[in-house]
Amino acid sequence: MARATENESKKIRYAVVGLGNIAQVAVLPAFANAAENSELVALVSGSREKLQVLGERYGIAERGGYDDLEAILERARVDAVYIALPNTMHREFTERAARAGAHVLCEKPLAMTEEDCAAMIQATRLAGVKLMTAYRLHFEEANLGAIEIIRSGALGQVRAFSSSFSHTVRPGDIRTRRELGGGALFDLGIYCVNAARYLFREEPIEVFGTCQQFDEERAQGVDESTSATLRFPSGAVAQFTASQGLALAAWYHVTGTKGDLRVEHGYFFPGPLKHQLTIGGKTTEQTFEKRDQFAATLVYFSRCILEDTEPVPSGVEGLADVRVMQAILRSAASGKAEALPPFDRERRPDLSLRIDRPAIESPAPVLASPPARVDRAAVQ
Repeated sequence: MARATENESKKIRYAVVGLGNIAQVAVLPAFANAAENSELVALVSGSREKLQVLGERYGIAERGGYDDLEAILERARVDAVYIALPNTMHREFTERAARAGAHVLCEKPLAMTEEDCAAMIQATRLAGVKLMTAYRLHFEEANLGAIEIIRSGALGQVRAFSSSFSHTVRPGDIRTRRELGGGALFDLGIYCVNAARYLFREEPIEVFGTCQQFDEERAQGVDESTSATLRFPSGAVAQFTASQGLALAAWYHVTGTKGDLRVEHGYFFPGPLKHQLTIGGKTTEQTFEKRDQFAATLVYFSRCILEDTEPVPSGVEGLADVRVMQAILRSAASGKAEALPPFDRERRPDLSLRIDRPAIESPAPVLASPPARVDRAAVQ
């Protein structure tokens, strides 16, 4: 039985599993902004040095290696885990946490295959715990605002989505390693797929993809760049390029019969996001200040646990993206378009999910490096 349902007024006690760069610069410090209902009580990592330094930094006494997961969850009376491990490890640790009675907040992608996603969903359902994919943009004002602009009809009938998400990843980074689930599509392209789905509010019925590998030193048997076209039942089309070997870009652009909207830095958390809205030849701009997107994610998941509600970015939402990305890879391998069967998705993000928390300064990571150098001036 899940522990947190015993006292609806309590804070949710979290263990963070995996202490790589994103956990250190974003997840761990976010607990200070999520203190209203979330508490960090345990750390799990394969690195003793990380455990010692970060345990002392955050005052966490309960910490240990991956083999000790179940014992740590029990000793620390953990209610939920935040899984920040390499992609290929998500299923194993979700299943282990679920069997131990812990709710699971898992970094995207939920897993690498539809089979693994389905197994994770089944494991958490059988255990009576919740599973959420950590889609931080589902709580972020600029992206939710884009959804509302489209739903209002201001752009007319929205028929086109284009996007680019890229940066130059360091050779050897885990995001470039096949055995760890690396590659541009699952690392970056997932944001484009997810955005197209929540903006169009429907599921693609056909995809066509191409993959490129320009730098063999950087991309170790994975896609360095992937470009894809997604066709939707309404006739709308989404096109995007995701790359680990191109200059920094993180924008999307939606076009309708009455106007268009460009969202700059739409997938980012290091700086502000921007809207450029053009209707009837008149352009207006709006800047959305940097916020702590990870704290918002924690606050929301804790609310779901305490109120016993199903997260909107559920395990099924994670599966919805993985099935599209797998189809893109199959298309790239065959050189032919890949049809997708119908997929029901009733619940999608909207402005009611907005959670604002103040920005934080990311601390220096321990034995971890960002995947690429981000020019802070470029995202201001």
